Amino acid sequence: MKNTKITRLLLLGGVISAPLFFIIAIVQVITRAGFDIKRHAISTLTLGDLGWIQSANFIVTGLLALLAAIGARGLLMRGTGRAGSWLIGIYGIGMIMAGFFKPDPGLGFPSGAPEGMPTSMSGHAALHSMAFFASFICLIAAMVVFSRRFHVQGERGWRVYCLSASILAPLLIVAGMGINIWVGVIMGIAGMVAFGWVSALAVRLLNETYLTKPTYGYNS
Repeated sequence: MKNTKITRLLLLGGVISAPLFFIIAIVQVITRAGFDIKRHAISTLTLGDLGWIQSANFIVTGLLALLAAIGARGLLMRGTGRAGSWLIGIYGIGMIMAGFFKPDPGLGFPSGAPEGMPTSMSGHAALHSMAFFASFICLIAAMVVFSRRFHVQGERGWRVYCLSASILAPLLIVAGMGINIWVGVIMGIAGMVAFGWVSALAVRLLNETYLTKPTYGYNS
């Protein structure tokens, strides 16, 4: 019973991770002077005097995802989806790194930044981009892993949800990279799809802890 309570507390980290991230981000989008979601990615909120807020947002979200990954690992110790819990953990580490390393200023944000795109990428900006996209890749892979789990358990709705999210998220990322307008909106939607999946999955696994006889399938 004690281990079950700990697992539930860990999974709660995943439940709140996406809502907390986007509540804090949206408040900044509305209030930060000079920020334009049509031109600027949410990552650029880490820049400027108030950039520490978004940096902390990335780091806290990553830590919550790590907690959820640990909780999921404990719940799935004898079942399918174990690889998915590791991938969610790597996603969390990537988000933490994205909080510590910032993108380069550009497109007029923050105040005083060049109006155009940076002509070259600094080392910390490269690490930020690598961490962020590694997080997305790991989440997409985790979606596929969990789709297998739900397929084995006969949960068609969850299987379709996982597969749909694994397709939609990268399509949105590619679309956002290919245009110069509405990039922040498209990337933000991609984040909602991907990060939101983590919270939805954590709710699903949290509910599973209340089952008296969890259903286990083949190992993965």
